[in-house]
Amino acid sequence: MAVNKDNFRSIVAELGSEVQLIAVSKLHSADDIRQLYELGQRDFGENYVQELVDKQAALPSDIRWHFIGHLQSNKVKYIAPFVHLIHGVDSAKLLKEINKQAKKAGRVINCLLQVHIATEETKFGLDESELSDVIRDVSDNSNEYSNILIQGLMGMASFSDDPQIVEQEFSKLQSLYERFKSLTFTNIRFSTLSMGMSGDYKTALKFGSNMVRIGSLLFGARK
Repeated sequence: MAVNKDNFRSIVAELGSEVQLIAVSKLHSADDIRQLYELGQRDFGENYVQELVDKQAALPSDIRWHFIGHLQSNKVKYIAPFVHLIHGVDSAKLLKEINKQAKKAGRVINCLLQVHIATEETKFGLDESELSDVIRDVSDNSNEYSNILIQGLMGMASFSDDPQIVEQEFSKLQSLYERFKSLTFTNIRFSTLSMGMSGDYKTALKFGSNMVRIGSLLFGARK
């Protein structure tokens, strides 16, 4: 299936200027990405480190690359020189490695803390207690985290046909975001609540999401 340009235009109009669209381009070609780029899209999300590295080298330099998959600590070094935002930070260990590699690259890397809100155990993320611990650690030890900036929270809802389940999960993440967003430390400044994908982004918008990750509505089914 070719890139759905009509869907892209419709979604961009629906989101307006308040909500950021991340086009999930994993497993789609550089040519597909270039088609959306030519329509004005600049933020693209990838799940696999090697694929992201290859695409970053082949595509325009003003693309903002988002790493949206589960990131292993030993792979951070490959994307640290250029990644715009890492969405799935789910441990203090990973955050420290991102800071270490960002320091080597001479830059500050933007991060979102991933919260586990879904019923599926296979999804990654911090629980409420772990989230509090990480935020406390970063705020109390800011010198150890001088090359990262925590910009907010990310979460993925359950794959469920029951809208109430999805709404409850998004509501929970919204509550956590509201609880922590007033914190202002050198390296914690909440501005982003990232939730909602192709199948549930409309629901996510009702619960305050200002960043959505959409793939299949733009690129069709992955090959």
